[in-house]
Amino acid sequence: MVKGGVCVSVMDLKESCGSEASRETESGGMGSMRGPSSWQSFAQRSTLHGLRYIFPFSSSSSSSPRRSASRRLLWSAALLASLVLLVLESTERLAYFLSYPHVTSVDAVVSGSLVFPAITVCNLNAFRFTHLTQNDLYHAGELLALLDVHLQIPEPHLTEPHVLAFLTDKSNFTNYRPKPFSMREFTERVGHDLKDMMLYCRFQGQECSHQDFKTVSTRKMLI
Repeated sequence: MVKGGVCVSVMDLKESCGSEASRETESGGMGSMRGPSSWQSFAQRSTLHGLRYIFPFSSSSSSSPRRSASRRLLWSAALLASLVLLVLESTERLAYFLSYPHVTSVDAVVSGSLVFPAITVCNLNAFRFTHLTQNDLYHAGELLALLDVHLQIPEPHLTEPHVLAFLTDKSNFTNYRPKPFSMREFTERVGHDLKDMMLYCRFQGQECSHQDFKTVSTRKMLI
């Protein structure tokens, strides 16, 4: 009985020790299988600097809990301050972009002497009507839109009386023998003269005249 009791006692002790060990193993295994949460995994894999220090895998570490909490608090403050500065700077740059800024720079340079500028003076009325001759109307009347293809006055009822009288006299080509016609000579003779058009000219305190200009329109029209 004693031996049997001892054996029973030993077996009971083994069973109790084995059950406690199995419970510890199961609890430890469950703890190891539990693992970190999804947010902790994201914090560890995120490239945002400092996030993994705010959300570590476990609260247990080599340092004291107070030191760990203080470290997490400092990292949280630093990360929050960085995000606030990022938002403020982005907002300021966006507002600056939407204001459409532009810079206009004007430099004023005073020069003692200037080169006489190239000026083109054009008269909308290319030819002087009063300088037309009968030969001009015969060769260029249609070009000037004063006569039609039949050398007749188009729509005489719409023409002013003095213009109609002039055209009627010059366009009478009965028994008329045309003479040679030169477009260059016609342009130089019938075209407007700068001496008649220029009323006043002054450059750098000195008066200028039509002699300071040269005619180039004749050459351009013949090209």
